[in-house]
Amino acid sequence: MSEARESVRGMTTPDPTTVVLDALRLQPDATDPDRFTGTSLPQPHGRVFGGQVLAQTLLAAGATVEGDRLPHSLHGYFLRAGVIEEPITFAVERLRDGRSFSARRTHALQRGEPILSMTASFQVEQDGIEYAEEMPHDVPAPEDVRSVFDVLGPIDHPVARFWSQESAFDVRHVEGALYLGPAPERTGRQMVWIRARSPLPDDQLLHRALLAYACDQVMLEPVLRRAGRSWVTPGMAIASLDHAIWWHRDVRVDDWLLYVQSTPGAQGGRGLGAARVFTRDGILVASIAQEGMIRVP
Repeated sequence: MSEARESVRGMTTPDPTTVVLDALRLQPDATDPDRFTGTSLPQPHGRVFGGQVLAQTLLAAGATVEGDRLPHSLHGYFLRAGVIEEPITFAVERLRDGRSFSARRTHALQRGEPILSMTASFQVEQDGIEYAEEMPHDVPAPEDVRSVFDVLGPIDHPVARFWSQESAFDVRHVEGALYLGPAPERTGRQMVWIRARSPLPDDQLLHRALLAYACDQVMLEPVLRRAGRSWVTPGMAIASLDHAIWWHRDVRVDDWLLYVQSTPGAQGGRGLGAARVFTRDGILVASIAQEGMIRVP
């Protein structure tokens, strides 16, 4: 993996994937095996990115589980906005260790208060009934879809530069992105190709955590698309409320993944986004749901 790259301005900057991996590398507490400390990535809005703390929380829980058990489900609530300048403490509670499953509750804390509370379940690999929904047919290949770098790269704005130069993931919207304005058609469905920009270690817990990291960038977009809004809608306030992930099979986020997304509904200043995640060759690897606060003038 390269440690640096050339930005569009000709300046050498750290490889974005390396920067994310460094942030996800938690420091264990010398006196408590169930506590860890992590740092945060810079963000244009100054708040901790929800996908980052979600991934860190899962990694903290995974560090207390036997190595033959991987997460199969996660349920988390975003409780407070995190402060980037302050470290985050991850306190893990060992709820149960059975013959096949282990359950963990983890709180991400700043100033002694939880900013995220998560429960995750881990399982040893087992045989059983197996089936899966099929990926939609006739989906354009990622090479035929415009990247976030093509959409935002030419724009001289701090947020555009952040998402086009400092993002660790290549994001490609099949129906067109919502970065600069609403979609031509109001529909609650969208498909997005996502892949890490650099190769990653062969660590399945890390890949599952990075799936949690990456999906937080797009999970509420079907709500915006259905409502005729975009990320630049004036006066809009948006924040993640809760998040659920079910991993069905091993996943690699440094290979292309297709997020097939929808929104069942929105009400009360909240909207629900859902996604099924497929590998490029059509294997269903995860299902995701997220509810968010979306307030418009």
